[in-house]
Amino acid sequence: MDPGFVDEARIEVAAGDGGHGSVSFRREKYRPKGPPDGGTGGAGGSVILRVDHNVSTLAEAARAPHLRAQKGGSGSGNTRQGAAAPDVVLAVPDGTVVHDEEGVAIADLVGDGAEFVAARGGRGGRGNAAFVTAKRRAPSFAERGERGERRRLRLELKVLADVGLVGFPNAGKSSLIARLSAARPKVAAYPFTTLTPNLGVADAGDRRFVIADVPGLIEGASQGKGLGLSFLRHLERCRALCFVLDLSAEPPRAALEALRAELRAHLASFDERVGVVAGNKVDLGDGAVADARSAAGAAGFTFVATSAVTGAGVEDLHDALARAVAEADARTPPRPSHRLIRLRPEGHEVLVEREEEAWRVRHARAERLLERFDVSHPDALVYVQEALVSIGVEEALARAGAKAGDEVRIGEVAFEFTPDDPDRSARSS
Repeated sequence: MDPGFVDEARIEVAAGDGGHGSVSFRREKYRPKGPPDGGTGGAGGSVILRVDHNVSTLAEAARAPHLRAQKGGSGSGNTRQGAAAPDVVLAVPDGTVVHDEEGVAIADLVGDGAEFVAARGGRGGRGNAAFVTAKRRAPSFAERGERGERRRLRLELKVLADVGLVGFPNAGKSSLIARLSAARPKVAAYPFTTLTPNLGVADAGDRRFVIADVPGLIEGASQGKGLGLSFLRHLERCRALCFVLDLSAEPPRAALEALRAELRAHLASFDERVGVVAGNKVDLGDGAVADARSAAGAAGFTFVATSAVTGAGVEDLHDALARAVAEADARTPPRPSHRLIRLRPEGHEVLVEREEEAWRVRHARAERLLERFDVSHPDALVYVQEALVSIGVEEALARAGAKAGDEVRIGEVAFEFTPDDPDRSARSS
């Protein structure tokens, strides 16, 4: 592969933590005991992936795979909020798919400017001024900033093109794209001269479409032979396919069937794409044209006899591809500018299970509470206890059979279970 073209990269992203809230009391002349005025911390910076039409590969992501945003500023007195940290933006090419650690696609970035928040910055912690209530007139505690998200992701580029040229090595795909567009790929009289996708733009009246010349296919590509899956990946987004057959080489019918079989083995929906068959190298002999035309007709494809060397049939192929793109447009809806493939809603149910001699509580909001407050502070502990009760943690523990004095673990914090209603456990059991 061309070292300048990178179509896959693994990155680690770490958003910035939110700034801590401030504990402060207003101090004025003749008013030594003023009200709480601790400000909120600033939000941590996020890590964002954004499509940039000037970027064509994932080389930058591969070169610097560790992306870290800054922490938000801490709050201060007089209810001053901490400064929000700037976001870190990684420019990616159009057609980038984002996978999580389990290999599940979580975002599909299509269209210039489309973006995905790969790691969200933590929210700033609230200062003590935010915890004033009718009963709590002078809180002396504040909230820590929320931790920023941290993730490991795999980025995969699938080139965006209207037409994909499919053929065995040395079938003449690069020569044809040079004839059909302004693209100037490497052309030579030996196989595998194309090692990375080449894109060319062709005009047909007021219609413009993009053609992708991808590396030559060999039998077994769907199992990873040759450039294998790296090749097939770049055809997945092509709405129409142009099968380029070398009329001077193997029998056209067998070649077309072999090509379609490899595509089908990789992705069954390839059989549903609009297709055109270009019988190339007709200048070396036209004896195989009839067989190629018959094979194309049997598959439901348009056939055009061409010669990339002399230019014969190139205009007819150009028109056939334009019609194929128009037909594909009519069949398929327009591409979304940005598609999130999977969302992960936060569960609301409080889960309680035994862990050694203790009870383990699993609930995202409860874990964040214990993480963001210093429960060694008496006022903060009371606030957290009230919040845990409102979430339903105490009730869930009682239903599970927890008794007063049992050890309870939430996140990295362990404490003794002291229910507000000591008789609740007995009633629940």
